[in-house]
Amino acid sequence: MHILKTHTISFINAFKGIWTALITQANIRIHFVIGSVVLFLSVYLQISSEHVIDLVLAISMVMLAEMVNTSLEFMSDAVTQEHNENIKMAKDVAAGAVLFTAIFAAIIGIFIFIPKLI
Repeated sequence: MHILKTHTISFINAFKGIWTALITQANIRIHFVIGSVVLFLSVYLQISSEHVIDLVLAISMVMLAEMVNTSLEFMSDAVTQEHNENIKMAKDVAAGAVLFTAIFAAIIGIFIFIPKLI
């Protein structure tokens, strides 16, 4: 029974983390809305299930990158509010990871949606 309680608490904390990211980070909310619109359009345009899986994976990767970036920002801000070049570089790299995944998610979306729109 102890293991079940521990896992339940872990899941609750994980959902709190998702909620914290959504309510504190505008960029995550933007990506969430865009991802929702993309999934709605995929149903509306009758995109194949294989391509919907590709879209879900791309959206998930962007959300994952955003959440890792957010956790790194929270952690580094907890360490110090003073300028630290190493923390700045870590934040820049994490932001770059978000940009990288967002660009490639957009490219995947373009390849999937353009044939349906022309």
